[in-house]
Amino acid sequence: MSAPFRPKRKLVIGVIHLQPLPGSPKWGGNLKSVINHALADASAYERGGVDAIIIENFGDAPFTKAGVEPETIAAMSAAGSSVRAATDLPLGFNVLRNDARAALALCAACGGSFIRVNVHTGAMLTDQGIIEGNAYETVRYRERICPAVSIFADVHVKHAVPLGDFEIEDSAHDTLERGLADALIISGTGTGVAADLDDVQRVRRACPNAKILLGSGITIGNVREFLRHADGVIVGTSLKRGGKLFQPVDPRRVAALVKAARTG
Repeated sequence: MSAPFRPKRKLVIGVIHLQPLPGSPKWGGNLKSVINHALADASAYERGGVDAIIIENFGDAPFTKAGVEPETIAAMSAAGSSVRAATDLPLGFNVLRNDARAALALCAACGGSFIRVNVHTGAMLTDQGIIEGNAYETVRYRERICPAVSIFADVHVKHAVPLGDFEIEDSAHDTLERGLADALIISGTGTGVAADLDDVQRVRRACPNAKILLGSGITIGNVREFLRHADGVIVGTSLKRGGKLFQPVDPRRVAALVKAARTG
């Protein structure tokens, strides 16, 4: 059963970038290997001291702007169940590009505590085309199958630009107050790119009581500065071996970043 995720301290959430899954162009034909890599990364994050883990189907590019296929959900469920059995850390799901229903279903099946939604409210122009948020459906579906699960929602998500002349603080306020998100995520322009600190500060001023997470580009060199204005970080790339995106997670890098976050 999903448990509420209401941490008191600054959060460090480690990202498990799943290798390509069945049905994707780069699928290698061995789900056991995918799961073993996920388990190795989960173990590295746990040894390094993170507060939670989030699993995403990062290897499945190109992504769909609509719902993912059943084989994707099935494979993510197999990986998620294996990670759930291997660690007691809170577990989340991000089903790319924007399948919040699938992420919620995975939480219900695998004992997850939170999801990441790239476009929860508003509309964004992305490399998948125009993606419209559907907070109406997402929040109601959550109430039906896993009401304790938290919704972490991006504001002006990476690899995208907003449709319309919306300032980031206005979009953040709508996501929080009208979309009923439990936390707001601010990211840079792409994977591994840090957010604009001014954007983070603007969102903080507009939503002083919101939980704000940084969703990309966090490193040991900048985590203290960002956590002066935010409540946590979602980080993957800089914690890989050599800081390389497609390398395994390095527990020494994890531990160093966690220490920096705790002593900032």
